[in-house]
Amino acid sequence: MSIRVAVVGATGYAGAELVRILAGHPGVTLSLITSRQHAGTAFSTVYPALAGHVDLACEAFDPDRTAEAADVVFTALPHKLPMEIAPSLLGRGVKVIDLSADFRFRSAAAYEKAYQPHAAPELLAEAVYGLSEVNREAIRRAKLIGNPGCYPTSILLPLVPLIKDGLIEADSVLADSKSGVSGAGRSPSLTTLYSEVTESFKPYKVAVHRHNPEIDAVLSEAAGRHVHAVFVPHLLPMSRGMLSTIYARPVPGVTSDAVADCLAAFYADAPFIRLTGRRPPDTAHVRGANYCDIGFVLDPAAGRLILMAAIDNLVKGAAGQAVQNMNLMTGMDETAGLGAAPHPI
Repeated sequence: MSIRVAVVGATGYAGAELVRILAGHPGVTLSLITSRQHAGTAFSTVYPALAGHVDLACEAFDPDRTAEAADVVFTALPHKLPMEIAPSLLGRGVKVIDLSADFRFRSAAAYEKAYQPHAAPELLAEAVYGLSEVNREAIRRAKLIGNPGCYPTSILLPLVPLIKDGLIEADSVLADSKSGVSGAGRSPSLTTLYSEVTESFKPYKVAVHRHNPEIDAVLSEAAGRHVHAVFVPHLLPMSRGMLSTIYARPVPGVTSDAVADCLAAFYADAPFIRLTGRRPPDTAHVRGANYCDIGFVLDPAAGRLILMAAIDNLVKGAAGQAVQNMNLMTGMDETAGLGAAPHPI
């Protein structure tokens, strides 16, 4: 039986990527898409690339209409909006996968420190952080998913297995991450204009980026104590793609083989994790696909482990991971709808 799905906020970059993936998913029917700005407009008018693939028109959001049309609802909306509509959707019996930060934190205080007052703090206890390969079993049982941010996905996937196994000093983590411009969303902004971005490479929001508390929360859970990672994001002059280079101190006696064995064991049944060994991952090799490519080099002279991870920020960093979570929640094959190979050039 086909699962009926709706995308609320379908015309942003993450929402459009969801529509693209779901339109080709063999186990779902894309039954409803909403857009406040483009209500009444055919989706293929907003995104002509999907003409012939998606024949739906955008609608204004209505909780009754959405719950009647869908078994699973993706909310691809700016922070604050999902927490206002999720209670009504859950109360009507649908499952919700939220791509904003509204349900990524267990603690309302932690969320509010980074964002704004939370309108539905009672839901945080039941929400599951949707880092698919790490929280797979909890995701299977969940009704509400807080889909991870793109930067945290690229940083946490290499680190969590090593911290859980005690192979690195959790307090030594420094993450140097770079993202394509689509990570800033579709709304016009001076900082993402072509003439501002092209031939430019710069860090931004150093030590104050909202993804830092999200990263810290997951690393702290893995370590069993409070952990703070140094995180420096950068903006790359390209549309999509993300690369994180992460530096950490290995505990004494840790070898390259130990690191490789840890990652291989943890991700033995993870179809979207590709371990590249000493070959550095490349954003071009994951473009358009749900893979996270992870490589590493142990530098004994410096006493550092250098981890490298590449994802497509709109796929594994957003829409693809959200669909992967839907597959797990609904009992479908984890890879359903996500089998597209990366673009080779």
